[in-house]
Amino acid sequence: MKYGTYVKVSCPERAILEHVTSRWGVLVLVALLDAGTLRFSELRDGIGDVSEKMLTQTLRTLERDGFVRRHARPVIPPHVDYTLTDLGREAALKVQALADWTSSRVPAVAAAQSTYDAARG
Repeated sequence: MKYGTYVKVSCPERAILEHVTSRWGVLVLVALLDAGTLRFSELRDGIGDVSEKMLTQTLRTLERDGFVRRHARPVIPPHVDYTLTDLGREAALKVQALADWTSSRVPAVAAAQSTYDAARG
């Protein structure tokens, strides 16, 4: 990957970047960073507005990439916990920084959008 005026992202880097910065990937990473360990239902309820299918896919992808650890306990009903790996914590801290910056800049973005819309409207 080259930084500067031209960024070329190879296939593996692009896929990882997409997984970490996807809508649900960001929210899962930040939720686990804040909470430490969560069950599936706690993640779903905490994130909100995510289907079970999409959350399952996101967790599997993040687990495969080494960001999330899944721990299934052999009890009835099944009890599965999710937590960040060291690699996941590192990624989550970066994503959290971007999320914090985004949150702090909402007024500036809203003003820019209004200016743009007024000029086009």
